[in-house]
Amino acid sequence: MHAKFRKLLLLAAGMLLFACDQNGKPIEEAGLNKLGKGVSSEADVRMVMGKPDTVWEDDDGTRTLEYPKGPEGARTWMFTIDRFGKLQDYRQALTAENFARIQPGLSRDEVRRMLGRPGSVVQFKRKNEEVWDWRFLDGVDTKMFNVHFDIGSGKVTQTSISEIHFGG
Repeated sequence: MHAKFRKLLLLAAGMLLFACDQNGKPIEEAGLNKLGKGVSSEADVRMVMGKPDTVWEDDDGTRTLEYPKGPEGARTWMFTIDRFGKLQDYRQALTAENFARIQPGLSRDEVRRMLGRPGSVVQFKRKNEEVWDWRFLDGVDTKMFNVHFDIGSGKVTQTSISEIHFGG
């Protein structure tokens, strides 16, 4: 029985390793391969992903559904639903390209909209600083992207990246 279970586990792991979406890209989140841009409805997205953490409403009728997988997870998914209720696009928000868009002077709301809900928020009152952080994947390493805000103005002052060190 033990050998059969082990073979089954190895087979399942191999299948996960080679699972691809409709475009032949490796699946980064379970269920994404069931969704098609321009085809799937908002209800389909919710069926696959569950209830969104936040729904952002835009003036043009589009909606963005936010799915943070933190604080322990290292991904935040943003699904754009067009004004007709169809999935327009989805993307991973916690990427180097998106982090590069976080510049001094942006507001908390602007950062929240771009990166999703942070894993933690810590205030350093003596420094008049509030730091939000998100876990993210840098290759195979998990790191923290930190956004530093001035407490008074609520504006970004800088960003930084921290290594995650596990005890041992």
